[in-house]
Parts: sequence; structure tokens; C-alpha cells
Amino acid sequence: MASSTHGDDFALTRVPQSSRKHWFGIAVQRFGQVSALSQFLLGATLGYAMTFGDAVLAFLLGSLILEVVIVFVGLIGQREGLNTSLLAKWTGFGEVGASLVGLAIGISLIGWFGIQSAISAQSLDNLMPGIFPVWVWSLLFGLAVTAIVAFGFKGMQLLANVTVPLFLILVGWSVISELSRHDIGELMTGPPPGPAMSVWAGTGIVAGGLIVGAIISADMTRFNRTGPDVVKQTVVGVTLGEFVIGLSGVLLAHATASGDIVAIITSSVGFVGLLIVITGTLKINDWNLYSSTLGLVNFISTAFGKNLNRVTTTVVLGVVGSILAAAGILGQLTGFLTLLSVAFPPIAGIMVAEYFIVKIWRPELEASRTEGRLPATAPRLVPATIIIWLVSSVAGYFITWGIPAVFSLLISMVLYIVAGKLGWVRPVGTVQTREPETAAGTAGTAGTAGAAGAAGTA
Repeated sequence: MASSTHGDDFALTRVPQSSRKHWFGIAVQRFGQVSALSQFLLGATLGYAMTFGDAVLAFLLGSLILEVVIVFVGLIGQREGLNTSLLAKWTGFGEVGASLVGLAIGISLIGWFGIQSAISAQSLDNLMPGIFPVWVWSLLFGLAVTAIVAFGFKGMQLLANVTVPLFLILVGWSVISELSRHDIGELMTGPPPGPAMSVWAGTGIVAGGLIVGAIISADMTRFNRTGPDVVKQTVVGVTLGEFVIGLSGVLLAHATASGDIVAIITSSVGFVGLLIVITGTLKINDWNLYSSTLGLVNFISTAFGKNLNRVTTTVVLGVVGSILAAAGILGQLTGFLTLLSVAFPPIAGIMVAEYFIVKIWRPELEASRTEGRLPATAPRLVPATIIIWLVSSVAGYFITWGIPAVFSLLISMVLYIVAGKLGWVRPVGTVQTREPETAAGTAGTAGTAGAAGAAGTA
């Protein structure tokens, strides 16, 4: 594979088997996505409004929902070796729909990038007041993450190998230090310190908090070697991340009768708090920027026929995200999460329904996979899919009971399956697929090895 293509981390091509990774290293990255400062905030939110037992149930149900979505979408990515935005072309959306998916992912994850940077900037300002304004801390963090992501998957793996264990050690110390001053039994059996929240509402918050990460799981699992590897890394990474970090936040909320747990942790342990902020931000924000870049690269390639350089795009988006953090995007967190929780699940529902049940374009994916290439053509526009996506998102937004994210996902699956069986999922036009010239000369050889491993798991 040409070096330039590898440097772009196969943004517009399949990942060959020769570039696949061991599942445990990827599981460390998955764990790093879940175990972050934002997870403490989520745990504190639940702990402030729920008993410990109800919070455990909410985390359990929310985690199961996320793991099911991650596994099914992840299996598609692993088998085909394609990132989410590129894969969408042949899983129901067509070229136009896939470009919208890529654009939506790019915009949303840049928002998350800004939110994570802003959370860390506020915490650092509490730890070291007066050294820099909050907006300067936001810029510094954003630019540091940008430099790491520019090195691609390999650089992010090295980062996770260092920051994940360090984060766990530091957080464990700080949590134990705070909880040692309280009776754990009372914290686990006592009432919530704030206004009550239902288990269903808590489950929705847990599922909605990582739903975008679930939708883009193919960006990560395309580097997996087998289907079982996808399952193992998901169960290990998501379960431990949700329960270890999330439930720690729940206990701390009960102990301090406050939902502002991040400030409590970082202000009570001095320099250790500084390291927690740094490690907790770096290991999740790199994936926000990485997948945002892939989404935008695919959008520009589809919409304008121009193949952007991934590294250059990373730098541009990183600067934009850092500016958003400095501008105070954190204040829009609640509305942002609400919108994401209903707009993105239908993407996964449609992709899973098409690939595993309706299977209109799956034969094209499988045939081209044996040659290590993309299908020769792609559907230009699939009107039924766009309508289903919009209807499912609107339905999820207006449903006020249960778990809106799950409802919107299930509605999209049912509607797509019905439309597919009735023959309504029809493309309007087809387009020739363009692969980067640097991959063309080697895709057949490097990709065939990858296809052999991927085909064995189908």
C-alpha cells in the first residue's frame, strides 16, 4: 500500500488485513472513549438524582443498548474494512445520503471536541487560577490533540497505551481519597441528594451520551482482524468504562451532595488533578477529531469530487474545534446531547437493516471485497432512506417517554425493512466509484490478503 494512502489511514479505501491490529489494543482505545471526564459528569448527574441501585440499573441498560449498536455496526466495518461515512454509500444511503452522514458526523464530533476541551479548560482554571484565561487553556488543549491525531491511528494507539492506565490510577486514587471519609454502605443505600430521576430517563442519558461513538464504531473496528475481536473489545471497553467511571461519579455525587464532581476531584488532589484533566481529555478527544476528519473527507470527496489530505484536514478541523471551545460551546451541552440522541441512531438502524436483512447492495460489497477494492459503482440517491432517516429522527425527538434514542433506532430499522421488502428502496441514478490513485496500484494485492481474513468472518 502506498505510503501516502497509509498516511491518510485509508480514509477513502478499505483497510487491508496487513494493517489490522490486535483486539486488546483497540479495546484500550474503546475504553479510553468511555472513561473520560464527561463520564464522571454523566455519573454525577445520575447520582445526584437517583439511588445507587437505580443508577446501576440505568448504566446496565444503557450499556447493553450501546454494546448492541456498537457490535452490529462494528461487524460491518470489520468485515468490509471501511469507515462509517464511506460504508454508508452501500448500506442504504447512497452517495448523497452518505455525504450527509459524513457531514453530520464531522460537525457533531467537532462539537464534542470543543465540549471536551472546554470541560478540561474550566477544570485547569480551577486548579491553576490566573495563569491563563479559560479560552487560552481551550486552545492549548485543542491544538495538542490536533498534533497527536495528525499521526493517525498509530499515534492514537500509543497515546491510549499511556493515558488510559495513568488515568485509571489517578482517578482511583482521587476517588478513594474522597470516599474514605464516608460510609460506603450509606452512600449505596441512601436517597439521591437532588430531585428524583426515573431509571428510563437515566438509561436514555447513558445511551445518548455515547450514541455518536456507537454510530461511528466502524471507524475503529475496520482495523480489527475478526468478528469475535469486535465483540470482545466492545464488551471489555464499554462495560468497564461505563461502570468503573460512571458509578464512581454516582458515589461521589452522593458523598458530596453535588453534581459538580469534576471540580471536586480536580480541586482536592492538587497536581494529580492536573494529570487527570490532561489524560482524561487527550484519550477521548483524539477520536472526536479523527472521526470528524474522516466524515469531512468523505463529504468533500462525494459532494465536490476532491480528495482532501487527511492530515491537512485534521489540522484545519482541530483549529476550528479549539476556537469553538474557546468561544464557549460548553454552554450548549444539554441541547446538543438531546439533538444527537435522536438524529444519529437512525443511521445505525438503517445501516444494520440494509447489511444484515434487506441486502440490496451487500453482494456488491462482498464481490469487491475479494479484490480489496470498493464496488465499481454506488447508488447516487436513495429517496426512501432519506425519508426514513428524517421520520425516525423526528419521531425520536417528540417521543417523551421511554428511551428516545432506542425508539428512533428501532423505528428506522422497521421502516427500512418494510420499505425494502415492498421494493421502495430504489436508487435514483448510479455513479462510478473513485478510489485514490495511490491505492489503485496496490489495492489488488494488499487488499486481497485483507479480504481473505474479512471474508472468513462473514
